[in-house]
Amino acid sequence: MTHTANTQLTDVSDMVTVHRAFRREFGLMPRLARSVAAGDTARAAVLADHGRRVLTGLHYHHSGEDELLWPKLLDRCPPDAELIERMEAQHQGLHELVERLQATLPRWEAEARPAVTEEVAGTFEALHAALLEHLGDEEEHILPLAARHVSQQEWAQLAEHGFGQMARSELPLMFWMVVEEATPEEAADMYANVPLPVRLLLRTVFAWRYRRYVSRVRG
Repeated sequence: MTHTANTQLTDVSDMVTVHRAFRREFGLMPRLARSVAAGDTARAAVLADHGRRVLTGLHYHHSGEDELLWPKLLDRCPPDAELIERMEAQHQGLHELVERLQATLPRWEAEARPAVTEEVAGTFEALHAALLEHLGDEEEHILPLAARHVSQQEWAQLAEHGFGQMARSELPLMFWMVVEEATPEEAADMYANVPLPVRLLLRTVFAWRYRRYVSRVRG
C-alpha cells in the first residue's frame, strides 16, 4: 500500500510539551538525590517513589512510539530508515539505564548509603544526558516527518496509549507534571481533551494536590 504525505500538516506540538516535563524532572533528580543525607531512608523513599513515577511515564511514552510511530514511519518514509533505526537504538540505550535505576532504587530507599545515593544520582545524570540527545533528535528530525506522514487521528493514539496505560490514580499527577511549564495555549489544548467535570477537578483539587506533591519532592 502506498502512502502519500498529509495535505495538511498534523499538529505534533503536544510532544514538545511532554518532552519539556521529562527534561525538567530528569534534570532535577541528580541534585535531589545527592541532597539526601546518609541514612535518611525516609527522604530517599520519597525521591525513589518520584523517580519510579517519572521512569514509568517515560516507559509509556517510549513504548507508544515503539508500537505506534516507528513502524508507520519506517513503512512510509523508507529514505529515513537509518534515522528511525537510530531513534530505536537510543530507546534501547535509555531502557538499559531505566532498568539499572529500577534495580538500584529499592536498595537506596532501604539503606540511603552514600555509595548507593551516588549510584542513583550518577545513573539519573547519565539518563538525563542521553535523554537530552534523544529528545533533541526527535524534535528536530522525527516531528517534521510525523507531521507530514502521520494523520491527526493516528497521532492522537500516542497520547491515548500513554495515558491509557497509567493507573487512574496517577493521571492527575502526570497531567500536572506536563502542564506545570506549559504555555497558556498548550495548557488549554490539554484541558480540552478531558471532560468538563474532570477539568474542574484538575484546576482545583488536583492542582492543590500537585503543589503539595511538588513541595514534598523538591523540598
